[in-house]
Amino acid sequence: MTQSSFTRDLPSITGEQDLGGKRVLVRVDFNVPFEDGHISDDTRIQAALQTIEFLVRSDATVILMSHLGRPKGVRVPELSLRPVADRLSELLERPVGFVDDCVGDEVEAAVRDAEPGDVLLLENTRFHAEDTANDPDFARQLARLGDIFVNDAFGTVHRANASTAGVAKYIPAMTGLLLERELQQLGHLLEAPNRPFACVVGGLKVTDKIGVLEELVTFADAILIGGAMAFTFLKAKGAQTGSSFVEDGEGVELAAKILELADDEGCTVMLPVDVVVAQKLAEDQEIKVVPAEKIPDGWMGLDIGPRTRMLYEARIADAHTIFWNGPMGVFEIEDFADGTRAVADAIAENPGFTVVGGGDSVAAAVKFGVADRMAHISTGGGASLALLEGAPLPGIEAIREAPQ
Repeated sequence: MTQSSFTRDLPSITGEQDLGGKRVLVRVDFNVPFEDGHISDDTRIQAALQTIEFLVRSDATVILMSHLGRPKGVRVPELSLRPVADRLSELLERPVGFVDDCVGDEVEAAVRDAEPGDVLLLENTRFHAEDTANDPDFARQLARLGDIFVNDAFGTVHRANASTAGVAKYIPAMTGLLLERELQQLGHLLEAPNRPFACVVGGLKVTDKIGVLEELVTFADAILIGGAMAFTFLKAKGAQTGSSFVEDGEGVELAAKILELADDEGCTVMLPVDVVVAQKLAEDQEIKVVPAEKIPDGWMGLDIGPRTRMLYEARIADAHTIFWNGPMGVFEIEDFADGTRAVADAIAENPGFTVVGGGDSVAAAVKFGVADRMAHISTGGGASLALLEGAPLPGIEAIREAPQ
């Protein structure tokens, strides 16, 4: 799959000549984290500003919809988007109307009353179970709110929801600026990337990333494995993993399969040679560094060790294209943050094309102050992996198939 296959035949708001006076229904990704009732990271809101401001300048009426969390079809006050409307208003420096639902007579009345240049944010689409079920009637109700549908929520394009794909069956659809940029930037990874091309992959489970790992070993030059999933790979090679998290059974079998496939494809898979261990996953524990293949009983690996950091830094420095998805350890706890910090710094120092995809990786890049030194920070972890894997992207295909 090449870059052109992502963007070919995809209508964009930049190519739409007449948005003035149109009601534009925009699917954004405002699934932001909260702490103590306040938004703790507004990165996804800021990422949507360019599209919203473009539409406002085009004199369109902008109707925004998004999900937040997993309310599972019931109204959960803590998952209301009202605080997001307040934050969006601050960022846009203009009023943002908030509508207490996303479908129904009151919503349709609010949209009818809105003027060109107005911005409205609808309530959490997942307060209705019909959204994730991609219910056709629910999608039609959403479609009645707009003359045009714009998908700008890259983080949800791998989901076939009513608000991401279903609505595009009933009104013309196109990409927003964020979605267009994501497809173009991630396409660079697959369309003749400058080599060497290194992927840094961490996280918890091999089974969660088996599809993308199978694909990555066919076109990457090196894959650097960290995080808890490293111990499943180490177990597959016969290592003693102590009390580390290991996906016994299927996970170990899949890890062995990836290692064998990598050999066949000429892709180097690097695993930790030493790890930081503790007896509990908690702060202020006794920690020590041990060989990765000989973790003592009762001890668990929680970060890559100093020798591994040096090896990974050297391989990253040698690469011209880098994709990073997943931390190297439990970076939220300072004792286990050095591996992820080292990788983040090394990628930031690399002058080549560097892409960070995935919520934990992005959070780490922000925490260690290097996010602004990456070539591209992707707003969608699962979506970026699905794209690289070559999996179907219902939100994209819906735009291609929408009535125009």
